[in-house]
Amino acid sequence: MPVLADVAGVLRSRRVVVLSGAGVSTGSGIPDYRGAGRSPRRSIQYREFVTSAAVRARYWARSAVGWPRMAAARPNPAHVALAALEHDGVAVGTITQNVDGLHGAAGTRTLVELHGALARVRCLGCDATFARADVQDRLVRDNPAILARAAAAIAAAPDGDADLPETALADFAPPACAACGGVLKPDVVLFGESVPAPTVAQAWALFDRAEVLLVAGSSLAVFSGYRFVIRAVERAMPVVIVNLGPTRGDAAAAVKLEASLGDALPALAAALRVS
Repeated sequence: MPVLADVAGVLRSRRVVVLSGAGVSTGSGIPDYRGAGRSPRRSIQYREFVTSAAVRARYWARSAVGWPRMAAARPNPAHVALAALEHDGVAVGTITQNVDGLHGAAGTRTLVELHGALARVRCLGCDATFARADVQDRLVRDNPAILARAAAAIAAAPDGDADLPETALADFAPPACAACGGVLKPDVVLFGESVPAPTVAQAWALFDRAEVLLVAGSSLAVFSGYRFVIRAVERAMPVVIVNLGPTRGDAAAAVKLEASLGDALPALAAALRVS
C-alpha cells in the first residue's frame, strides 16, 4: 500500500501542477457528487437551463436556499496545503474543477477555475456580470415566503445547491438581468456545456510548465479534468493521485494514495518543504 513517502518521492525535485476536485472541499462542509454515502443525483443540464423557464426557476430556488452555506464556507487544511506547495516553489499552480472559490481564499495565486465560479452571475443576453451575493439579496427580497418555507426542508447538496420538494418551488420568481432584463446564469460550466476556450488555453499553458501531475480529491469522472491525465500519459509525465475512493485515472497513476485530503496534503506539503 503506497504511503506518503512514496508520493513525496515522485513529486520531489519536479515542477508540480495540481488538478483538484470536490474532495478537497468536503472538509469545508461542501458535499461532493460521488463520495461515499451519496446517492446518485441528476445534475442540471445546460440545454435545459437555457431553454426552460421552469428549470431556471427550480435552479434559482434551490440555489437561493443553498447559497448561504456555500458563501459561509472557508478553506480547510487541504486548500491551505496546496497554496503552500505553490508558495514554496513546489507547484506551478492549480487547475481546479471546483467552483467554490476556496483555493483563492486560501492563498493560491496561479489558479485556473476550469468550471467557473459560483460567486459570479452572468447575463446570457448582454454578458453583464453580477456578484452572486447581490443576486441573493434580490432572490430573498422577491421570494420571502417561499424561501422561509423551503428553509425547513433544506438538505445540502453539491455546488451551493439544495434538495427541495417540488411544493417549495411553486411560484418562485427567478432573477432577471438588472441591465437588460435577460436570463441570468451562474458563471459556471453546467453539465453538457463546454469549458470556454480561453479557460482551456490557460489550463494547458499551466500544465505545460509542469513535470508531474498531482490529482487531489477528484474521481476524474468528468472528461474536462480527466483529459489532463490523458495528456500526462501521452507525455510519459508521472501522475500522482491522492483521493479517497477509486478514480478513472488509477491505472495511469505512478502512485495512488488513499487518504483524507485534510490529513495527507498538509503532511505532503511539510515533507516537501523539509526536503
